[in-house]
Amino acid sequence: MHLNELRLTNYRNYKKMELSFENKINVFLGENAQGKTNVMEAIYVLAMANSHRTSRDKELIKWDEEYAKIEGRIEKKTGSLSLQLVISQQGKKAKVNHLEQKKLSEYIGALNVVMFAPEDLNLVKGSPGVRRRFIDMEIGQVQPVYLYHLGQYIKLLQQRNSLLKNMRNSSQEKMIMMEILTDQLVEQAANVIIRRFRFIELLQEWAEPIHRGISRNLEELKIQYNPSAEVSETMDLSKIVEAYKQKFDKIKDREIERGVTLAGPHRDDLSFFVNGKDVQTFGSQGQQRTTALSLKLAEIELIKGEVGEYPLLLLDDVLSELDDFRQSHLLNTIQGRVQTFVTTTSVEGIHHSTLDKASMFEVKQGEIFQTK
Repeated sequence: MHLNELRLTNYRNYKKMELSFENKINVFLGENAQGKTNVMEAIYVLAMANSHRTSRDKELIKWDEEYAKIEGRIEKKTGSLSLQLVISQQGKKAKVNHLEQKKLSEYIGALNVVMFAPEDLNLVKGSPGVRRRFIDMEIGQVQPVYLYHLGQYIKLLQQRNSLLKNMRNSSQEKMIMMEILTDQLVEQAANVIIRRFRFIELLQEWAEPIHRGISRNLEELKIQYNPSAEVSETMDLSKIVEAYKQKFDKIKDREIERGVTLAGPHRDDLSFFVNGKDVQTFGSQGQQRTTALSLKLAEIELIKGEVGEYPLLLLDDVLSELDDFRQSHLLNTIQGRVQTFVTTTSVEGIHHSTLDKASMFEVKQGEIFQTK
């Protein structure tokens, strides 16, 4: 799949902007704070209906404007699609081929993207929340039903936490309500976790050989999912539900004492091992970066395997963060296969024949000019 056209209205520092792209590498060149990353973010938001930079939608709307609008035309094997996302104080409205989608989960997945930005290098050494978000966003693209179960889980989690905060002087009525919420929560938790296990299995299949290639056959990468309850990938849905029920029964008094839910997908994490050693704790910066790059390249192949087409790749100021060898490996991998959008302040330090054939756009104070 590829993006043919992008139009922005009142988005960040763009009042009006319209661009056309070819199905190859498209490079946005300019100094910092000119609007390069805003274009990348807009493509990401068009696909995911959420920003990778902020959870506050109003930040996406140009100052003193009522709404922001992102429109795009994409080409897929099945034909051409027009996408539109309008963001306002009242929420978001999404359209596919001019038809409004009742739920955002029905919209997400029409356009697939993989974003690789400097903060993604923190995927390995960052907080567990960073890794959980990585899992959630990627599964949501290829299995929109996952977002439904995750959304239901988060709503129930909020209700359960609210109730736990008032449970110290618990009445029978509160205890009955807690049992009902727990039963509902574990059903959604099981639906979330079973899809996460499947995702990690596929990610491992793709990331392992990619990492071996980048490390010149010197390193073996293993990905481990760390659940907060005694569940595993060998269990079916009913066994996972039962395991969560047992876990919540065990920690009930501790949860009431602390006023918060202490187990579930919102507490889980990932670990990465290179040659048997935990990369987060014992890996060098080079190993951590190779692991992050392997995961991103694995994402591309995983999405291709699941939906039958390559996603768009968004490289936001990340090439300058990679050494020459990792740069070359990345660009060689995507060459001629994946429509790619790159932001950079300079192409001088990037030596690769692929960039010789790239479309070049200059970004200056919210204005974009195609120079090649």
